[in-house]
Amino acid sequence: MKTKLSLISIFVSLAAFSPLLSAEIAVGKPAPDFSAADISGKTVSLEEFQGKYRVLEWTNHECPFVVKQYGSGNMQKLQKTYTEKEVVWITINSSAPGKQGNFSPEKWQEILKEKHSSATATLLDPEGKVGRLYGAQTTPHMYIIDPNGILIYQGAIDSVPSTDQADIEKAQNYVQTALDEALAGKPVNNPSTKSYGCSVKY
Repeated sequence: MKTKLSLISIFVSLAAFSPLLSAEIAVGKPAPDFSAADISGKTVSLEEFQGKYRVLEWTNHECPFVVKQYGSGNMQKLQKTYTEKEVVWITINSSAPGKQGNFSPEKWQEILKEKHSSATATLLDPEGKVGRLYGAQTTPHMYIIDPNGILIYQGAIDSVPSTDQADIEKAQNYVQTALDEALAGKPVNNPSTKSYGCSVKY
């Protein structure tokens, strides 16, 4: 158990402190537009949701940090809560073919049904173009974009970098806090944090 925890700690450290892959993305600046195919093959773009708050969630359902969030129902709860407030929630998978977390569109449909996802769309980015454009480092790695297209938050989902579901209740959920502040017309108090999780499998 100690060895497992040590390996996880090392893994988190490497993932959380690796440099961003893109120098173009920055909080307070316009978020770059992109388009990618969803699990049904339809092309979805960021720009088509202009005028709404948008959350980008990088995911990999074979990553224990993602399993923590979905196994507990926490991620689905966030998706449902905020999509009901007309926030657009876009889940993105940037795992390359043959890498952990890369699945066929058909398999993705099974996964999302099993997980009861409430995301607006799930996009497949096997070439890593969108992931690299945003400098996505980990799964999960979270971004929030305001109705004017400005990036107002990027980083971790919460304040406790572990794979233990029991830690969710004791953590501050950065995404929830940022969305609540933004939807109330307030500035986001903590707009950038260090993401944690498994490295994105480019």
